[in-house]
Amino acid sequence: MPKPRNSRPGLPAPVQLPLFPEEASLVRIRPERNEWRYYRLAVWPDLFGRALLARHWGRIGTAGRIRLDPHSDAGAAINALARLACTKRRRGYRDRPA
Repeated sequence: MPKPRNSRPGLPAPVQLPLFPEEASLVRIRPERNEWRYYRLAVWPDLFGRALLARHWGRIGTAGRIRLDPHSDAGAAINALARLACTKRRRGYRDRPA
């Protein structure tokens, strides 16, 4: 009987990363300007079969603000998330370190 591929001793099992991420967490920290900001994006399902793009932003350490944008399906919400994350990265936001 052949051994499963993931049963090699000492090696962790491979992790499948999502092709289109459903969330993003970004920060922009510029101490010289006293700027400490965060911006989080996530796709949530709603009760009516559509998808919501949750946008949560503010100064690090505060409750911040939240905005929910409805989209017709999860694909449209993921596309909007990718566009917004790209725009924020051009404006100086970076992916939050783990």
